[in-house]
Amino acid sequence: MIGAGPGDPRLITVGGKEALECADVVVYDRLAHPVLLNYAPASAERVYVGKQADRHAMKQENINELLAERASRGLRVARLKGGDPFVFGRGGEEAEYLRERGIRWVLIPGVTSAIAAPAYAGIPVTHRDAASSFAVITGHERDDRRESGTRVAGQSEGRRQWDKIANAADTLLFLMGVENLTEIVSELQKHGRSPATPVALVRWGTWAGQQETLVSTLEHVVDDVQNAQFKAPAVTIVGEVVGLRERLRWFDLGPLSGKRIVVTRAREQASAFAAKLRDRNAEPIEFPLIRASEPEDNYAALDREILATPVPSWLLFLSISSVDAFFARLDCLGKDARHLSSSRIGCVGSATAKSLAKYGVRADFVSRGTTGNALGEELPGDLIDQRVLIPRAAIGDEGILSILKERGAHVTAPTAYCTVVDGENVDEIRARLADGTIDVLTFTSSSTVRNFVTALGTADLPENICVACIGPSTAETARTVLGREPEIVAEDHTVEGLLVALEKYFAAKDFADVPELRN
Repeated sequence: MIGAGPGDPRLITVGGKEALECADVVVYDRLAHPVLLNYAPASAERVYVGKQADRHAMKQENINELLAERASRGLRVARLKGGDPFVFGRGGEEAEYLRERGIRWVLIPGVTSAIAAPAYAGIPVTHRDAASSFAVITGHERDDRRESGTRVAGQSEGRRQWDKIANAADTLLFLMGVENLTEIVSELQKHGRSPATPVALVRWGTWAGQQETLVSTLEHVVDDVQNAQFKAPAVTIVGEVVGLRERLRWFDLGPLSGKRIVVTRAREQASAFAAKLRDRNAEPIEFPLIRASEPEDNYAALDREILATPVPSWLLFLSISSVDAFFARLDCLGKDARHLSSSRIGCVGSATAKSLAKYGVRADFVSRGTTGNALGEELPGDLIDQRVLIPRAAIGDEGILSILKERGAHVTAPTAYCTVVDGENVDEIRARLADGTIDVLTFTSSSTVRNFVTALGTADLPENICVACIGPSTAETARTVLGREPEIVAEDHTVEGLLVALEKYFAAKDFADVPELRN
């Protein structure tokens, strides 16, 4: 049984991640971030059992039976629950059910939303100047006649003793209490809490792109929530610590904070970019559009060039994918970097050079520009009668070949890999485009632009979506294929440069949109 944390996938514990990595079955709920499912093996069964107040994917008794049935077959079952399983997560009930049937289970606690959601809103649950204690309370109690979350106020077992709860701690934290907020507020005031007591609700706490915070007082919070149409899931914080938010808020600040940004890089490269976006409190939406596959000739041309003698004077890499494909093939042929000892190696840009360094090889030359043409023009020395090998994608830029041939080189460019359209979660992207929950589309190559249109079947985009391109070549493809001018084109044609360009664009936009900043 694994606590998934409150939402931000970085809050999963090391133990939780390790347990997911060896799971045969993952049974997960609505508050577990879907990115966490990527830690499980591709072969693992994934079963969604999420619950909302008005509808449940699976009733609790059926969840219990599912866990027991899979475990009794000898499968390693990871029960992934939002927050901490033993903090109003019904983890104790599921554990009892399994123990009664002789099924062994272990618990990996998680970060509870009761503390994390307020913290991400800039509200500490304790502070030496405001609160020396806190209590975590359920927003609704169990009603045996109906599934929890759909009860009528007052039809519970009545375990909450409001006369004691109201002043039990300086800070009161209510989980799952939005639906029953009127009763909570009434009981707290009836039993001594001042109507002026600060209150905050944090919705989808720690979820980049979804977290919302509403600040009010006990006297006005019910009306404020109704007027704002503030919905569950949310943590309700009652106490003086709420007043610290304006001094301590951090998660919803910064130019990329809350921005929902589609990452279209190849799957192997997307995660690093996504992590950098999360570090900036943005919500990365991974939509890998390129997948590398073997060449149609089953590497025959590449193998021939690798084994040919003498070795080439120059070996040029135009992308990270070409580096990975070449060295994978070198290994298959029983060779390593020593085979390249008499060849000079050139790379397009610093990112490709860094990828080369992973194989213990340092580039002899790295172009300042980040296109094949730039490498061809900048490559030093006399190239007349020099043999140049360029392992590359099946469909590649012909510009560098022409430039090198004009300089007198003998160029061979065997196919090291093919790129095919990935786009497996195209339905999610299509839905998010329709409901307006995407702010930025990022493109890191011309092929990602073309594959985006191929995957969606249309080049039409909502006008409010920002298009960001890694460089001028990609931007030109966007103009041609999408029929619109990209809002952002990175000056430094790397992922880091694209991040800088995104931050610069939205910082300027925020400045322009806020009158106080302009003045």
